[in-house]
Amino acid sequence: MIEFPWADSYPSGVRWDAELPLMPVHQILDEAVARWPERPVLEFMGRVISYRELGALADRAAAGLQKLGVGPGVHVGLYLPNSPHYPIAFFGVLKAGGTVVNYSPLDAERVLEHKVEDSETDILVTLDLAALYPQVGRLLGRSRLKKLVVGSLGEYSVSPQAVRAQLDGAGQLCKVPVDDLHVRFEQLLANDGSYQAHVIADLGQVNVVLQYTGGTTGLPKGAMLTHANLSAACAQYVETTRGDPPILVEGEERVLVVLPLFHIYSLTVNLLLGLRLGALLVLHPRFDLDTVMNELGARKITVFAGVPTMFTAMVNHPKMSALDLRSLKFCGSGGAPLPAEIEHRFFELTGCHLNEGWGMTETSPTGTFTPARGRRKDGSCGMPLPGIRLKFESLGHPGQSAAPGEPGEMCIAGPNVMRGYWKNADATAASMTADGYFRTGDIAYMDADGFVFIVDRSKDMLLCGGFN
Repeated sequence: MIEFPWADSYPSGVRWDAELPLMPVHQILDEAVARWPERPVLEFMGRVISYRELGALADRAAAGLQKLGVGPGVHVGLYLPNSPHYPIAFFGVLKAGGTVVNYSPLDAERVLEHKVEDSETDILVTLDLAALYPQVGRLLGRSRLKKLVVGSLGEYSVSPQAVRAQLDGAGQLCKVPVDDLHVRFEQLLANDGSYQAHVIADLGQVNVVLQYTGGTTGLPKGAMLTHANLSAACAQYVETTRGDPPILVEGEERVLVVLPLFHIYSLTVNLLLGLRLGALLVLHPRFDLDTVMNELGARKITVFAGVPTMFTAMVNHPKMSALDLRSLKFCGSGGAPLPAEIEHRFFELTGCHLNEGWGMTETSPTGTFTPARGRRKDGSCGMPLPGIRLKFESLGHPGQSAAPGEPGEMCIAGPNVMRGYWKNADATAASMTADGYFRTGDIAYMDADGFVFIVDRSKDMLLCGGFN
């Protein structure tokens, strides 16, 4: 088997050895604002926000966060659904010089408390929703958490008061104390956007995100994802959209964002790639099947990333065959194996393939991809993305390579692989091979064309709705 067999399987116009430009992650937003200032970037509850406006809001968030003490080495938690608060706060933290810690609403309270202490989160951004605020509000005074920045779901909608009244009537809002431990999101942004920019000397050593990951036993570990990791992952995705002719066109695409942005898959493929392409991101706080079906057709969505459970529900929806979804150009599936029959049925109904990929939190989460055009194989999660190298370690003889075509533990190297686990040198060392590859825990093999087939998992991992 040749060293990089997948390179010859790449579709025309896409290169495995393509240059992957690295940059501070907030530069992705800055460049998009410069290129498409008046183009819409966010659509949420009827309101549209332009690239210029998002850039200004992020600058104001940065200035407000710096007044709270955020700078290099300071960790800010985001405990948010898919609303404009997330991208505003995310880029605000980075511009202020801080590091984001993503928190999931699925976390039990003891897990939230562990993450706050372990990650050294002193400030956390959330909303006044009954599903969010009480869990973190109780951590004030009993953990290292010192301040909560609290927004309201409807404040970036077209009718803030109406949304608030509706949520209040449904019992979905919480009363937030007015004291020194709380700052309203609008208060945070009440400034002129002048902030102190910080030079990042080494993109590979400065963390953008602490992204927690874990199995069914033990407490989660924080993967340190750097500016180099996430900008490389974004560049890897961009290269796969090129082709001859290009699959996606800069400044023209419309992305439906249903997967939560606190998850690394959505953060990278929806937010970062979306901004890099100058796309419009249509934000939805949660997955509702009927709403998604209607939005895909009515908004002429061109890009949609999901998990197999979503696509299975869609192809089995009674209205699916009646909808015109021919606007779709690119649909990605990750988080769990995609049944071949679902992919075939989706393509029949839409003319757009479901492109399966594999990745992990620790890989930002790029790994493999199935080309939107060209060769594809049922049961495979595709081939290595640009700049990624894979090898398969023998199960019976650790340290040795598995025979070509034989299953082994898949190990990955590339600019997207994490810096290590936060404050856990032992776990970091145990996860790496002697020659610098990350041990994925997945048992897989590669065929002669460079396509990967995962057959088992050696590490303990819990999948919840497609998220590990």
